[in-house]
Amino acid sequence: MNKYITQLQAYPTEKLAALKAGITPPRELSHIALSVGEPKQPPPAIVLRTLKDNLDRMAHYPPIKGLPELRRAIAQWASKRFNLQRALNPKTQVLPVSGTREALFSFAQTVIDRHGHQPLVVCPNPFYQIYEGAALLAGATPYFLNCSASNDFIPDFASVPDTVWQQCQLLYVCSPGNPTGAVMSSEQLQQLIHLADRFDFVIAADECYSDLYLQEGQAPAGLLQACSDMGRHDYRRCVVFNSLSKRSNLPGMLSGFVAGDGAILKQFLHYRTYHGSAMPIPTQLASSAAWQDEAHVLANRDAYRAKFDAVLDILNGCLQVQRPEAGFYLWPKLPIKGELFAQRLFAEQHITVLPGAYLARDTESGNPGDDYVRIALVASEADCIDAAHRIRHFVTSLTP
Repeated sequence: MNKYITQLQAYPTEKLAALKAGITPPRELSHIALSVGEPKQPPPAIVLRTLKDNLDRMAHYPPIKGLPELRRAIAQWASKRFNLQRALNPKTQVLPVSGTREALFSFAQTVIDRHGHQPLVVCPNPFYQIYEGAALLAGATPYFLNCSASNDFIPDFASVPDTVWQQCQLLYVCSPGNPTGAVMSSEQLQQLIHLADRFDFVIAADECYSDLYLQEGQAPAGLLQACSDMGRHDYRRCVVFNSLSKRSNLPGMLSGFVAGDGAILKQFLHYRTYHGSAMPIPTQLASSAAWQDEAHVLANRDAYRAKFDAVLDILNGCLQVQRPEAGFYLWPKLPIKGELFAQRLFAEQHITVLPGAYLARDTESGNPGDDYVRIALVASEADCIDAAHRIRHFVTSLTP
């Protein structure tokens, strides 16, 4: 067996299932699941129609590199969305993938050179758990940067010693952040690009929540946008990951893309010809339709904005919680430990949320998720409002 597998922790959902085991919640209260970032809003009709109309093409092997029309749709969307001064080349700078989860994982297997000095993979803490698993199974060691209220939930990259950057081969960043919703500016991203040039590492930017911002006209910047702002049109050392799961309510379609440095993507494609992941042709055609339609994304943002307005109005004065810049999560500071909060909330109010500690790792200064839970506003607006009232009642019962 691969010795690195023993280093993997149980996935957050497994830990949560164990935490809830043996508990019988109140039967008179319907269950409201707010723990998993799985959108429940309807998928775009044009996507479902395109899937249906092309089911006969399941009889063909899909191209690993992706259909030309899909690569073009992605390149056009990303170039417009991130105000790129020079459009992405769909032949060399875009690669469709079967969702960003598998791509974020397999990318590390391509980039990490485990020979020579011990490689490090730097990532935020808390974080999307794939970053850690990808690092460990590539033979690297994760190096965590705590994200807390004191640094506005943006890693303090300036505090990282040069000795760490010298061993760093891959830096994962997530903006907008999961679970905090924090957004990095173009200037902050440009500072990372300068670091990557100085110490010769690759930046992998997870931008899956880039279209779920709450203030129209204030779209979060992206890594390619930061490159473009610098006049860096080859996107050297920079690769971004994006997906239709959150943007288009299509988590089950497992459709995303990787874009950026063409030299890196050439090697990543070579890896993937052996790795074997390719979206079925109907999925690729439906994905192309999704990337070309913005109406459903505007409706999506409106729906999440309404949920945040309603829920935060109810929770105001009850929990230390702020409206995030982007995403669909709340990250409230709690009066008790997050694990106990989640367990008791399920037992007393039949609501499932995710303990923040399950999304983070212990460090010398503690676990930055200990006093938090992640609340995903993915249920219907009515259920989110019901859940907010129950959470308020629960929190009030904790106060003497």
